[in-house]
Amino acid sequence: MITLYALKQSRAYRIAWLLEILQLDYQAEILTRHPDTLLAPESLRHIHPLGKSPIIQDDEVVLAESGAIVEYLLERYDTQHTLKPRVGSEKWRDYLYWLHYAEGSLMPLLVMSLVFRRIDDSPMPFLVKPVARKITANVRQSFLHPQLELHLNHVERALEQKTWLLGDDLSGADIMMSFPLQAAVSRATGQLPNIAAYVARITKHPAYQRAETKLGQLDKL
Repeated sequence: MITLYALKQSRAYRIAWLLEILQLDYQAEILTRHPDTLLAPESLRHIHPLGKSPIIQDDEVVLAESGAIVEYLLERYDTQHTLKPRVGSEKWRDYLYWLHYAEGSLMPLLVMSLVFRRIDDSPMPFLVKPVARKITANVRQSFLHPQLELHLNHVERALEQKTWLLGDDLSGADIMMSFPLQAAVSRATGQLPNIAAYVARITKHPAYQRAETKLGQLDKL
């Protein structure tokens, strides 16, 4: 049996969704974040030295990094290749792009946004707070918000008249893009109808709903 070590409100949801799609027998070990740092408990380092979620344990295999986990599960268990296009095809090239774009380009911007929000909310000396907030506001205005707008509009156009990123068929690329787009929709101030509809399809997917039954509902990120 596969064990998924999962923090709530984390990338582990995409892995649970994939496990449910593949109808694999697995157990979810739900971990509690540290109340101050919001990081995984130190005990997770006994499973993997970095102590980051998600991690899967499949017999003797222990694997971290959600992108690596997705590729591993598809290679080992998606024997009919229902979630991965034929190598060399046009859809395969798009599949590779979105598979790696999720963590390589989009997620770092969302993490930066979260970090700046935490800085603004952190307790600090009265005289320091306006300086810190001015710095974060300048970075948001000059870099972060324009980049987020650029990337989200890129994804918005890519989803035009599509059910999933590659068309009518769900793929591993959608598994990877699910978490950042759920986060983006929860924070977006502009109109992103294609992304919003796409995220709604994810949350209504029967396998995703089964994953949430095990991990708990994914709240606003």
